[in-house]
Amino acid sequence: MLGAKLSLTLLAMSMILSASVVRVRDGLPLSASTDYDQSTGMQECRKYFKMLSKKLSQLPDRCTLKTGQYNINFISSLGVSYMMLCTENYPNVLAFCFLDELQKEFITTYNMMKTNTAIRPYCFIEFDNFIQRTKQRYNNTRSLSTKMNLADMQTEIKLRPPYQISVSELGSANGFSHVPVGEYKGTGKISAAPHQRLEPVTLPGIVSFVLSLLCGALNLIRGFHAIESLLQNEGEDFSYVIAFFLGTAACLYQCYLFVYYTGWRNAKSFLTFGLICLCNMYLYELRNLWQLFFHVTVGAFSTLQIRLRQPQGKSPDYNV
Repeated sequence: MLGAKLSLTLLAMSMILSASVVRVRDGLPLSASTDYDQSTGMQECRKYFKMLSKKLSQLPDRCTLKTGQYNINFISSLGVSYMMLCTENYPNVLAFCFLDELQKEFITTYNMMKTNTAIRPYCFIEFDNFIQRTKQRYNNTRSLSTKMNLADMQTEIKLRPPYQISVSELGSANGFSHVPVGEYKGTGKISAAPHQRLEPVTLPGIVSFVLSLLCGALNLIRGFHAIESLLQNEGEDFSYVIAFFLGTAACLYQCYLFVYYTGWRNAKSFLTFGLICLCNMYLYELRNLWQLFFHVTVGAFSTLQIRLRQPQGKSPDYNV
């Protein structure tokens, strides 16, 4: 058995020190194991943890960072990243088996809606109990040698090795230097622009998409009615027609931004919302307060959903 071939002497001197669960899109920590080590090396590794958390969406779904006597490994899937710190001689195959167990348990315990809408750090702190139990088991060589088959994981790592992040790529403590995401080895090329994959759609996102289409359709219908009125009455203002059609274009563009990734996506969504507000202000005489409130509220809701649905940059069928 492959597990029996691992050196027990090596395992006795190596161990997992800490682990955490982080949301990919903004680096929000969702849960973490309790860490009592206050050594200088561990303090430095905590800085690396924070720096990596801020750039998870730009990194492949399986990575390793070697920092002297410690290694940081992480995997990412479905908008959540699972990170761990271990000693430099801890076997790679065990490290990623450990992360795989965290991933499976977290996905089983919490649905995507909860992780996407979480606003407080460590709001799933109760998951720490599972992290601690699993960490103790992986630091006990006897329990692992009889309960695990590491062949599949070792094969997976050989076929698709984790991307090795160098310390120089991290830049200063204030952030990363630029990392060319198209050159990651073992993971295929990751597109940085229009074709980058977004996080899975949530129910509020679907609702905002449908409401934006509805507002666009209402603007379009009113625009055609304004044209008919203009043809029948020469005194009608043509600018109302323009306002209706601009409102239609803005609503449809919000739908596009929600579905597809583009550069400056968040800025474009705010500008589009501003255009919706301006159009409705101009159409104040033709709409009652409830209609104006509906169009502006839908525009704001769609803008929020565009902001929340960030680039995933990971393979959704990742199954380490």
